[in-house]
Amino acid sequence: MNKNSFLFVFALTILASFNSCSEYSKVLKSTDAELKWEFAQAALDSGSCFKALPILEELVGLTRGTQRAKDVQYKYATAHYCVNDFYLARYYFSTYAKTFPNSVLVEEAEFKAANCSYFLSPNWSLDQTETKSAIQEFQLFMDRHPSSAYRDSSQTMIDDLRSKLERKSFESAAIYHKTGQFKSATIAMENALKDFPDSPFREELHFLILDSHYQYATQSTNRRKLERFNDATQAFHTFATRFTDSSYLPDAQRIYESCVKAVETLESEEN
Repeated sequence: MNKNSFLFVFALTILASFNSCSEYSKVLKSTDAELKWEFAQAALDSGSCFKALPILEELVGLTRGTQRAKDVQYKYATAHYCVNDFYLARYYFSTYAKTFPNSVLVEEAEFKAANCSYFLSPNWSLDQTETKSAIQEFQLFMDRHPSSAYRDSSQTMIDDLRSKLERKSFESAAIYHKTGQFKSATIAMENALKDFPDSPFREELHFLILDSHYQYATQSTNRRKLERFNDATQAFHTFATRFTDSSYLPDAQRIYESCVKAVETLESEEN
């Protein structure tokens, strides 16, 4: 492209942009609700969601109590979703479903509301309140719409959300072991297994329970050592039975042998 051609294309681009801005400005200033509605729909369809938002916000007020209110309010929720404002999108989709319970769009609105909660779920290391809420919303959605086309997607997202809770539970329990708080570690890890019996971390949790019992026993007074080494021995049998091919098994075996020797020594001292 030569210099003159480039300048010509550039000029056309600037002119198109100016005309677009000029048209948008006219629509914003217009009192024609039909014109605003048509422009807002076209803007949403083309992905110009930020342009659609202020127009739809105005139309929500203008159409309240009319037959068009239902369509406008759904589009308004959709515009918030489109600009990734998931807090407001969730609120407006939920409000829509409650306000228009007989609408054919209720199922989709409820799914998108739950979807917003999915996107609001933070990294596993942060507070997981939003994650738990999202799971509850998807489960409620599937209960209400058992034959929904969104059911598989909902289950996939529930699984993803649960994986965050499983990771959070594991890491929160494991930190007690890392910091030498072995009694608290065993309690936290056993609770993690109760809450998530199918956790992908269950093998490591069982091994850390064994090691925590052992470490706690070694730090105990002689009066309590026998009982606690026996707890560690029991933990070994549980681990070895459930994870026969575990990579942790050699370490677990060494801990067990150390426990057996310790118990034999303690029992001989008692006699």
